[in-house]
Amino acid sequence: MKLNFSHLLFVLLITLFFYGCTTDQTSAPASIEDYIQALVNKDENSLINFSCAAWEDEARSEFNSFSAVSVSLEDLECQEIDQDDEFTIVSCQGKIIANYGNEVLEIHLEDQKYLSVLEGGEWRMCGYR
Repeated sequence: MKLNFSHLLFVLLITLFFYGCTTDQTSAPASIEDYIQALVNKDENSLINFSCAAWEDEARSEFNSFSAVSVSLEDLECQEIDQDDEFTIVSCQGKIIANYGNEVLEIHLEDQKYLSVLEGGEWRMCGYR
């Protein structure tokens, strides 16, 4: 089969289209989404990996606070809202639903501002504002 210019152009355009549709997992908002998802999934190793070095102990504490309850995540979406000297500030929408047996607690993510820092070439969760 012989490829002509129109076939090559078509393949190039399709490739560029799908490349443009992929999410940027190296962004500050993506790092916070990854952190929250790891917390809800009770994936301690990933939670620590998505944390900056200074936040690792706090990440373990957050992990421990959710380890004995049933949790789920609804409508998670994060975006960059500001920057300061050290951090990119991220705001998220959605909620974590924690079931403590007879009690259900909804944690609204928009009530918190998240700090993300570029560390080791990757964006990482590094606290709250």
